Amino acid sequence: MLGAVFKGEGRLVLEERPKPQLKSDTDALIKVTGVGICGTDLHILQVPPAHPAKQDIILGHEFTGQIVEVGSGIPDFKPGEAVLVDPHPGCGQCAACKRGEPDRCIPLFQGAAPGHCATIGIFSDGAMTSYAIVPRQSLYKVSQHVPSHIAALAEPLSCVVNAFDKLQMRPGESVVVLGAGPIGLLFTSLFKAAGASQLIISEPAEFRRETARQCGATTVVDPTAEDLEAAIHRQLPDGPNIVVEAVGPLLPQAIELVGAHGRVLQFGHDESVEPAVPVGTLLKKEVVIYGAFIGRHSFERTASIMGSGILPLETIVSHRLPLSKIHHGLDLLKQRKAIKVILEPVE
Repeated sequence: MLGAVFKGEGRLVLEERPKPQLKSDTDALIKVTGVGICGTDLHILQVPPAHPAKQDIILGHEFTGQIVEVGSGIPDFKPGEAVLVDPHPGCGQCAACKRGEPDRCIPLFQGAAPGHCATIGIFSDGAMTSYAIVPRQSLYKVSQHVPSHIAALAEPLSCVVNAFDKLQMRPGESVVVLGAGPIGLLFTSLFKAAGASQLIISEPAEFRRETARQCGATTVVDPTAEDLEAAIHRQLPDGPNIVVEAVGPLLPQAIELVGAHGRVLQFGHDESVEPAVPVGTLLKKEVVIYGAFIGRHSFERTASIMGSGILPLETIVSHRLPLSKIHHGLDLLKQRKAIKVILEPVE
């Protein structure tokens, strides 16, 4: 099978790999029907890299597929079923997992970079190929009616759902989202569905601003063309209740923009930046800051959300490409000409 293999130093090579085989009775063989190119993949391929990964592994951690074969220890799944895949599920046995913290799973940290769990598709073979091996604890059933290019959004959506929970948003609250990439748009869709009264999105790319409108934004602002703080103040003189940072380096701006006693969520992930925090503003406004990383206990709800059709997920997938066109997809994302690129491997 053809696989997109990370060769280090910004190199991603399409090469033939053998079809994987079950190694455990709790493994499943998945036929990959859709895999997303993530911002993390772009960070891995930067020179120097902005995110670690293991060399010579097949990339791809945002994926969905159909079960082809299951081990004897997985009686509740059968061939042909459509599944979502949690690429960092935890082992379920270590002290961290028993505390309800699978994202801190001790065995999964083995073989990964310091501070990172061993995500499938980053530190072990992933899904930018035709078939992948997945452990039982990674599998979640999803309605057969959910198209594969939408189901491939499950991993980022599960991360957003986990982060959304922290904010404890109440209907009628006002929200600003910094950035209208895939993550910012998923947040926008959720806030709209949850009853945000004002939903202001900041995004420099025109086509992404238009997509934000389709996802429920009440106002979109080009921060390169107008003063974002002034644009927000015209509608929200006391500032928004919530600001979501979905870019990476904009935490200081988020703290300045949020209203007194407001909440800021830092979700944008760029390990190469260390922004200075305006401590005086933080203290005087009594701002609460949340950090959020991966999906935790949120995949079952993600499957339900997808099955309901309540979110406009079709608008977020801008391109569907065969695996052979992966470098074109990467270029589109680097040039900010795409939102979410879904690869559809063929045998």
